[in-house]
Amino acid sequence: MSLLETDRELTRDSYYVATAARSLDFAPLREKVTADVAIVGGGLAGLSAAIELADRGLSVVLLEASQVGAGASGRNGGQAIHGLACDQSTIEAQLGMDEARRIWSMSLEALDLIRARCQRFDIDCEWQDGYLGLATSESKGRDLQAWAERMASHYDYPMRWIAPGDIQQWIASPRFKAGVHDPRSGHLHPLKYCLGLARAAHGLGVRIYEHSPVTRMQQGQTVELGCAEGSVRAKQVLLAGNVYLQEYAPELAEKLAPRIMPVGTYIVCSEPMDKDRVDALIPSRSAVCDTNFVLDYFRPTADQRLLYGGRVSYSTVTPRSLLASMRERLLLSFPQLQDLGMQYAWGGFVDISMNRAPDFGRLGAHSNVYYLQGFSGHGLALTGLAGRVVAEAMHGDASRFDSFARLKHRPFPGGRLMRMPALVLGMAYYRLRDML
Repeated sequence: MSLLETDRELTRDSYYVATAARSLDFAPLREKVTADVAIVGGGLAGLSAAIELADRGLSVVLLEASQVGAGASGRNGGQAIHGLACDQSTIEAQLGMDEARRIWSMSLEALDLIRARCQRFDIDCEWQDGYLGLATSESKGRDLQAWAERMASHYDYPMRWIAPGDIQQWIASPRFKAGVHDPRSGHLHPLKYCLGLARAAHGLGVRIYEHSPVTRMQQGQTVELGCAEGSVRAKQVLLAGNVYLQEYAPELAEKLAPRIMPVGTYIVCSEPMDKDRVDALIPSRSAVCDTNFVLDYFRPTADQRLLYGGRVSYSTVTPRSLLASMRERLLLSFPQLQDLGMQYAWGGFVDISMNRAPDFGRLGAHSNVYYLQGFSGHGLALTGLAGRVVAEAMHGDASRFDSFARLKHRPFPGGRLMRMPALVLGMAYYRLRDML
């Protein structure tokens, strides 16, 4: 089964799809059109860029191969968290402390941007303040405390330390030993947010075409993108298709695909509970994530369910008995929920880079084709910031975009045939390390 076929199967039983109404449908592209900017990809990054570009007075066409929000943007864990998927030390080693602080500050701006857009465009996406980072062992707790102290001293970002003796006040689970709480991060319904951004972009004059995969690109002073029945000629182009770009349009992704890998991630959502029972599990109603390399993440929903993610597949093969196996993971954290049924189980693919840092850049030093990829499972907030900084670059100020573009990325080892088996073996090592 191909990645796209697997991906379609994984979205059939999505809680998000079941609870988010699509109020707008966009027709496929069936004519020749022109624009200042053409965007490939109707997820959070592409929609964010479209809004920013329209705000700057540019004409924008957005092409989506499936439906807006159909990929990772519309079915992720819903956690909007400070920072990047990689540790700040990765950024410091490559760019130095000043640039690392600048990128950290932009990751916080990304959180504020979600709140601002929800208010500006009246997007009801069930935003909830708060994030808990939790350690599953005493040694990981010491590491987490040292990290939190360093973030306070080096980045002026204090978080509340939760000592082992206090952890039960924050999480009703025997699995977690200590933690930190960040009130600035939070969680939301990602598909409702994504559809809200699409509605906002459409209202600003962005022309959105769904079911319009791009099959060819011709570069020059202007760029022409071709679809099955139409085409777009634009002065600048943004490629924001992530792992799906190489599936729908391998020629466009030829230079980009070796630096990212599709990784399957899976989520279950429970039946509704009494509100008091949900509040007892996580009194702050924060998003929760452990500090393991192969991590678990979960959060309460606005309709009193528990949404729990954890398993990953580095081979793109969906685990057998997905709902049952994910329920077992949930019960490791909350054994008191043995009586609770699971109503939804779904998944999808995220694009990870070798160093887990985001990969932003241009196809050539002076190219008019930009790209955004490599959010590495940490993109719910960062995609919005990415859309903003690439719009700034296209409008003439590339200073913030170039902070990210200076990050160096290596292709995954093993070439097209062997890089996936190599990654599977590597991740087996990290799973063992998480158990220590």
